[in-house]
Amino acid sequence: MRLDTLQYQTGDAPKSCIVILHGLGASATDFVPVARQWDLRVLGDVRYVFPFAPELPVTINGGMRMPAWYDILGLDLVRREDEKSLRASATALQALVDREVAAGIPASRIVLAGFSQGCAMTLLTGLRAPQRLAGLLGMSGYLPLAATTAAERSEANRDVPVFLGHGRTDPVVPFQRGIDARDALVALGHPVEWHDYPMQHSVCEQEIQDTEAWLLKVLA
Repeated sequence: MRLDTLQYQTGDAPKSCIVILHGLGASATDFVPVARQWDLRVLGDVRYVFPFAPELPVTINGGMRMPAWYDILGLDLVRREDEKSLRASATALQALVDREVAAGIPASRIVLAGFSQGCAMTLLTGLRAPQRLAGLLGMSGYLPLAATTAAERSEANRDVPVFLGHGRTDPVVPFQRGIDARDALVALGHPVEWHDYPMQHSVCEQEIQDTEAWLLKVLA
């Protein structure tokens, strides 16, 4: 599965790359405005890559086909995970990282980022990536296949920096799922920068500012 993408870069010689994954039923275009708000000029030229999720039938939505990184079988995001589609998307995203490396961006200057399902895929893919990444940025998501994370994460990314942000009144991905992801990653030794916000399943101005500051640190 080769992913279609939108791309733009802030100059002709990008030194860093940020891959941003959208959520369920959304589009690669959703986070272009957020990326354009980040002021990362001090880092030099940056390439932004916005992949489109494949269209899949989503069980929880009556089997309706929509952009989805993986199927959602039910409300219990822990006990009923569609491992097959999770791993298929992770393979496709790793191939995307490999393409960016082949295009001249070192893996150590690539950040994977995502919202909701995109956050889940960021953590699933990034923790298992064979090349050391600059960081993993997750918004309003959770840690998928959590029981296998310790055994499957790569040696290269055993201490990769992680940003996690979550709305305290999120009705879609419960706040506790974000806390559980934070605690699991901290227990594994990852430096996690955690932020929670007075919002639902969304992104707020303060989170944009916080993610900008974190990106400036991990890509410095």
